[in-house]
Amino acid sequence: MRAKGTFTVKAFVPTGLEPDPAVSTGLPVSVATMEKQFEGEVAGRSATLFTAAFDQTAGVGTYVAMESFEGSLHGKQGSFNFVHSASTSGSDRTAEFFTLVPASGTGELTGIAGAGGLAVDADGTHRIWFDYQLD
Repeated sequence: MRAKGTFTVKAFVPTGLEPDPAVSTGLPVSVATMEKQFEGEVAGRSATLFTAAFDQTAGVGTYVAMESFEGSLHGKQGSFNFVHSASTSGSDRTAEFFTLVPASGTGELTGIAGAGGLAVDADGTHRIWFDYQLD
């Protein structure tokens, strides 16, 4: 099944975590926490650990995010984890990865498995979809 929705970022909090020992590279590495709110067939919220090697000025880099979602897909209530990453050279989105974490589902979403994706429309609307199965 495919569940689609939109989301907004309610909070983005840089943590300032620096690797120890530090390694100098061409892009700065950062860590942050995020909170998102979802609407549509995907309804609820998520808490996110977000890491990136990214140049804000050039818009170039790569991110990796681990999200803990609670809410509903097509009205089925529960929670689960999902992970996603992508790279950009400023105007594109490449090397995308998106998967639901095995054995992470609870409630009516116990046994959830699958994949999904993210997209940002030209008007800034953030879209998400989950292609999922339930045991």
